[in-house]
Amino acid sequence: MGKIKVSLYLSLDGIMEEPGLWHMPYWDDEMANFQRDVFYGTDALLLGRVTYEGFAAAWPKMKGEGADEMNAMPKYVATTTLEDPIWNASFIKNNIVEEVIKLKQKTDQNYLIYGSGQLVRTLMDHNLIDEYRFMVHPVVLGKGKQLYTEQNQKKLKLVSMKATTKGVALLSYQPAE
Repeated sequence: MGKIKVSLYLSLDGIMEEPGLWHMPYWDDEMANFQRDVFYGTDALLLGRVTYEGFAAAWPKMKGEGADEMNAMPKYVATTTLEDPIWNASFIKNNIVEEVIKLKQKTDQNYLIYGSGQLVRTLMDHNLIDEYRFMVHPVVLGKGKQLYTEQNQKKLKLVSMKATTKGVALLSYQPAE
């Protein structure tokens, strides 16, 4: 059965919105290795519409490590509005939960979700996420799109943790039994 992994930049107060505005001062080789490990263990991306649109606009122009792999990788995109898939994408337009269950059941591939807060919360609500990889930054934003809501409370089991020299907590969790 396939596995779904989530990789997110988070502030201490659980904000995941617009990491480009607060994340880069903390980027270092330790974070790059953390991201590299999950990316190179991935067979396909599973993305929400907003993240997909941003990635599809930027990644085809990129060069360097990971660019060719990212551009060639299959992408499954949860969307009710987009019509013409580009960038090696297939759209999931109907019941996302049922379609993701089918994806997981038909293969042993690893699917990776970057960003895509609404998609993550939906799959979290239905216990479809197998691993959470959080990069928790030492910053409190006070406002923005929250990962956590009252509706999606989950108990998680810590699998690994490490702090970077810049103070980012690199955390891996799996759902608690």
